[in-house]
Amino acid sequence: MVTMSVAQSSRESDLGAAVSFAEQIQAPANALAELSARLADDLADCNRTIVERMQSPVPLIPRLAAHIVAAGGKRIRPVLTLASARMCGYPDGGSWAGNRPGNRHVQLAACVEFIHTATLLHDDVVDESALRRGLASANAVFGNQASVLVGDFLFARAFQMMVADGSLRVLAILSEAAATIAEGEVLQLATQNDLATPEGRYLEVIQGKTAALFAAACRIGPVLTGRPETEEEALTLYGRNLGMAFQLTDDALDYSADQAALGKTVGDDFREGKVTLPVLLAFAAGDTAEQGFWRRVIEERAQCEDDLPRALSLLERHGAIAATIGRAAEFARAAQDALAVLPPSPWRASLAAVAEFAVNRRS
Repeated sequence: MVTMSVAQSSRESDLGAAVSFAEQIQAPANALAELSARLADDLADCNRTIVERMQSPVPLIPRLAAHIVAAGGKRIRPVLTLASARMCGYPDGGSWAGNRPGNRHVQLAACVEFIHTATLLHDDVVDESALRRGLASANAVFGNQASVLVGDFLFARAFQMMVADGSLRVLAILSEAAATIAEGEVLQLATQNDLATPEGRYLEVIQGKTAALFAAACRIGPVLTGRPETEEEALTLYGRNLGMAFQLTDDALDYSADQAALGKTVGDDFREGKVTLPVLLAFAAGDTAEQGFWRRVIEERAQCEDDLPRALSLLERHGAIAATIGRAAEFARAAQDALAVLPPSPWRASLAAVAEFAVNRRS
């Protein structure tokens, strides 16, 4: 009886968070918010689905899952899933496979978000992160063991939802993305604290751990509607390049953003000894003394209080932040170019604007 009471209380709180999110997206402030506003009904359904499907008779599961889901975030992956489906004519052009007609895009958007949330829970444990979107991370509140196991639950729930959808194509796309994400995370672990990492290898890391799910999210729409292979390939390429742009911008923001806007502590990547593109660029351009500094703080993790300001100074001196944003802009332009094979529409224009937003955002 106590278990049901706790779970019910959590569910009601989570439903409130979902409604709050649906209300927030009515006031667009940028291209992503504008696209989210156009998808307000679909996103509200998606949030309700997320809340419903993260329930469990084990009360810690919905409590911990609600902690990270209610923290908010841009919801960009489910937004991309919903937008690509709508752009391709879903539900009018879609087929029914196990869900009520017109509902598959919502179910799969929730599935994509579960995969993403599971990776966040695991990442925060690996990185020993204390904050997530400006709030205490789940592992800081509930512990590492609970975070890993609830992440496993969310992965399992996502696969249950894929099977319920009934499409082997969708199952293949999302299961491949999940495997690629895991490979990317392991590759990042293998290159962590290693300043000899080539830029190409670093881009391979973020293509796996970030861009793969962006690509899968965008690919679902044309698959649901049976669009030509050229359009499926175009949206997949758009998503992959958009994911690269987002991650590279995140790398730059970690050293240049306002902490309150960023939603995490500025310099987290530095303190964790993460090798990101700004650091690789500054290291390559530095003199012997500067490279010695980077080796000490990144490879040896021997940091003191004044090291972050010095790192920021070196990044500025060598234009590493601007160069990283420049790389992100190249991927954003590639994402926009990929959309050219698709018929002109307000949806296509919105997705092109989101690619620009990916580079120009401040959080």
